[in-house]
Formats: sequence, C-alpha cells, structure tokens
Amino acid sequence: MTELAKTRPAAGTRSPMITPAPARPAMAGRETAAAAGAQLVLLGTLWAAAGLGPAAWAAGVLHTFALWAILTRALRRAGLGTLGPADRVTLARAVLAGGVTALVVERAESGVPLLALTALAAMALLLDGVDGKVARRTGTCSPFGARFDMEVDAFLILALSVHVAASTGPWVLAIGMMRYAFVAAAWALPWLGGALPPRLARKVVAALQGVVLVVAGTLPYVPAALACAAALAALVWSFGRDVAWLRRHGRAG
Repeated sequence: MTELAKTRPAAGTRSPMITPAPARPAMAGRETAAAAGAQLVLLGTLWAAAGLGPAAWAAGVLHTFALWAILTRALRRAGLGTLGPADRVTLARAVLAGGVTALVVERAESGVPLLALTALAAMALLLDGVDGKVARRTGTCSPFGARFDMEVDAFLILALSVHVAASTGPWVLAIGMMRYAFVAAAWALPWLGGALPPRLARKVVAALQGVVLVVAGTLPYVPAALACAAALAALVWSFGRDVAWLRRHGRAG
C-alpha cells in the first residue's frame, strides 16, 4: 500500500470536442512494444554478462509479456494514448524489475554474482524517487501514473523478498505478499478499497522495504533477519493503521 504520490488532473478536464484520434491507441501500443523490446535487450545483456539459464529466461520473458499486455490494457482503460514523462521513468523501473526477477530465478537455480542483482535492484529503487518529481515538475500527475508506480513498487518488493527469503527464511515473503493479500481481502471486504488520506509515514515505510531487502541480500543471516524483521514490523503497523482508518470511515460512509 504505497503512497499514491502522483495525482494528476482528471481526464474529464479535457474538452469532449478534442476526442482522441484513432491513432492514439496505436501510439500506446508502440510504446508498450518498445518497452517489451527493451526488456528483451536487458535479458540478452544479462545473459551475456551473467549467463542466464532457461528458468531465468522463462521468468524474464513471462514478465515481458505480462508488462506489455497489462500496461497496454491499462492505458486503453484509462483513455490514454501515450505515457507521460513520469510514466516513462516508471516504465524503465518496470523493465529493471524484470531483470531483477530473472536474476533472482537464476541465483536460486545456479547462482549469479550478487553484485549484478544488487546493482540492478538499486537502480530501480533510485528511479523510484525520480518519477514523482518528474510528474510534479511537468504537471503530468494522474491516477494512472500513481497506480502504475505503486504496482511496479509492489512487484519489485515481491521479487526482492523471494531473493532474501532463500537465505533468510520463507517468512520474509510476507513483506512482498502484504499488498497482494490486502488487494485480495478488498474483494471480500469492499470498504478496504476506499481512498486513504496522504501520509508521509506510509510513504517512508513503503520506501524502506526495498532498501532493507537490497541491503539484507548482502548481509549474513543474523543482521539480515533482524533488518527484515524490523521492516516487516513497520509494514504491519502501516497496513494495520490504514485498515483501521478504512474500517472507521468506510463503514461510516
């Protein structure tokens, strides 16, 4: 449940007299296809540098296809024909997350240099602080951009939690699964889907998860376990506070 920091002007503010031309969906398709191509180039680079095996390639290609299909559909549902400047930064992070996923699988299968995985994950985390700033400076904030940013964050955290769980214990997976469990619960309890007020603490806790997981992946067992336990405790606190708020205000509404 990361902070939806990028809130952009509603699409309804656009005049109905300037309806998007039929070429706009085609442009969206070209951008998502270009992202898929970039993902394949990254996988090829990792294969040359780290020697990705069949399982890692399968994971990377699956991520490539899923990114292309889901993003294309999301753009069309949002009525957007192209990505904004901040969305392109988020898309770069999504491509890096696909590389991280492939390296996590390869490391579990046959082992790859930890430096490669750590460097790629660190790049993705650093870019997380860029897309929001770009959105605000260019005046291109939108609900789509916020959701895209949140989903990329969630997937990257899941991939990193799988990586750290291999050496620290399966309980670390709770960090990566927390948001997905929340989404699943919202299907049964619709009040969980309500809008939350902006909170700096939520944003800090969310950002902390990725940093802790990247660092924990380089540490011996005891300090890694302690760091992950602290991050998980903060995440449980953050989710618990938001669930309590939604229960009070959602049911009251």
